[in-house]
Amino acid sequence: MSVRTTRAVLVAATAVALSAALVAPALAAVPAGSGHEATRKAAEAAVGAGVPGVTVTARDGHATWSATAGVGNLATGAPRSADDRYRVGSITKTFVATVLLQLEAEGRLSLDDSVDKWLPGLVRGNGHDGREVTLRQLLNHTSGIFNYTADEGFGRTYFLKDGFFEHRYDTKKPAELVALAMTHAPDFAPGTSWNYSNTNYVLAGMVIEKATGRPYGAEVRDRIIKPLHLTGTSVPGTRVSVPGPSSRAYSKLAETATGPTYDVTRINPSIAYSAGEMISDSTDLGRFYAALLRGKLLPRKQLAEMTRTVAVDERNGYGLGLMKSELSCGVTVWGHGGGIHGSVSEAVTTKDGRHSLAFNLNGDWSGDTAAVIEAEFCGTDKAPERTVSRGPDLT
Repeated sequence: MSVRTTRAVLVAATAVALSAALVAPALAAVPAGSGHEATRKAAEAAVGAGVPGVTVTARDGHATWSATAGVGNLATGAPRSADDRYRVGSITKTFVATVLLQLEAEGRLSLDDSVDKWLPGLVRGNGHDGREVTLRQLLNHTSGIFNYTADEGFGRTYFLKDGFFEHRYDTKKPAELVALAMTHAPDFAPGTSWNYSNTNYVLAGMVIEKATGRPYGAEVRDRIIKPLHLTGTSVPGTRVSVPGPSSRAYSKLAETATGPTYDVTRINPSIAYSAGEMISDSTDLGRFYAALLRGKLLPRKQLAEMTRTVAVDERNGYGLGLMKSELSCGVTVWGHGGGIHGSVSEAVTTKDGRHSLAFNLNGDWSGDTAAVIEAEFCGTDKAPERTVSRGPDLT
């Protein structure tokens, strides 16, 4: 999660607000004095800026609040639902990191293991060397391994209009995604800096499979989804549809935030694999992050590892698949954000797990997610300027 996110298409520039004429704000009724009025207004503002629709759920103590804004289907005008399932993009990374840390707790691997120990010879080429990269460096993005989604050809093929409609149902193998990254030089020597790279988490998923002999998605289901009863959460693999209840997902499929809007709901998410393929809903995401921070998924030692952060800027740090952000009012939240075609999501919680927020925008070119988070935890939609960017792709 970057609290001010940049999430346009792969080669696109920073997100730009659209005219409010795209779709009129239409917000679900919220009782006066509910304590979430600022959050409701921030969701409405996202729709006013051009996002088709927003669904948001917050839990504070034992009280749960949900609201929706805008529409879930531009063709029919059907509203969004608080129960909508949606593609969560890089929120997948927290699930993957949790599984790897569980495996460490069981003595089946070590965060200090080299990538090469588990995937011999895979990370090689143009200065990359998996013998010098640890699993910890994959999880906290200090590996220096090139981000495969930053490859220009990949961007043209999967994120711009002509390529997307020709290739939206392609199946990509994780080894192919890593091989593409290997055609580029590393961003820096391992452990010397920080840069967000989806390749890190493709490799992490492959390590899980090597260590367990099972698909990483099966481990996520058995270790997290089933025990927490996350009934709206799934690892789709190559399935192109989003299970109902759900809304449509929309994108400009261009380098600008203007022009036609396209329905991009159906896509083969194997291009994201363990870096960003999962589907969930707002209730499940709140439950997952609250359980994680309360120590219900990891022993104390592994949770301490996960929450040990590398500084990203003055307000944000990145741990192991988990980001720490200090808000303008001094509240600190932990979580992650994610973006994939037509879907932008955020899920955060306080460290005690008592106050959580999860929401989704069903358009990927506009909308200030930082304002929604600030509104919920600080009671204001005045978000401070952030410099963090998850990257303009599978964020």
